[in-house]
Amino acid sequence: MSSTVAKAARRVTHELHGVVVSAGLMDKTVKVRVGGQKWNKIVNKWFADPKHYLVHDPNSSLRTGDVVSIAPGWPTSQHKRHYVKHIIAPFGDPIDKRPPVPTLEELIAERESKKEAKDERRTARRQEQHEKAVEEKQRRKAKLAKKQHTPIESTENSSAEQ
Repeated sequence: MSSTVAKAARRVTHELHGVVVSAGLMDKTVKVRVGGQKWNKIVNKWFADPKHYLVHDPNSSLRTGDVVSIAPGWPTSQHKRHYVKHIIAPFGDPIDKRPPVPTLEELIAERESKKEAKDERRTARRQEQHEKAVEEKQRRKAKLAKKQHTPIESTENSSAEQ
């Protein structure tokens, strides 16, 4: 069963091409510069206006200088919203000597398996908390019942003694 995020990621055909400007400083993350232009109406001229994206690289297979294709996906962290589709032109080591770049289907399958494992842990934890709460409630009821019986017996004993 696919999540709505996975379905949306499959539908996205938007693809950006850029150059890796920072790799290896963050685990499973690279910074990619994507070209762009901005019109300056005062000078009547286009100026370069590149954008930088933090991109999810799960196998750390990218190196600084690689030309890559990226696509928007789902939020992986606070600022990461894109993933690597494939390497267009490697810089340095050839692609054969690097860990493979996972496909979108592999990324979605991994994400869903992690989500299922998390849901199982959550239900187990909630079940355990529920059992503890029931046990604590029974213990309090028993303690309250014991407390209520003790003063009644002591008042009966004290009234019988008088």
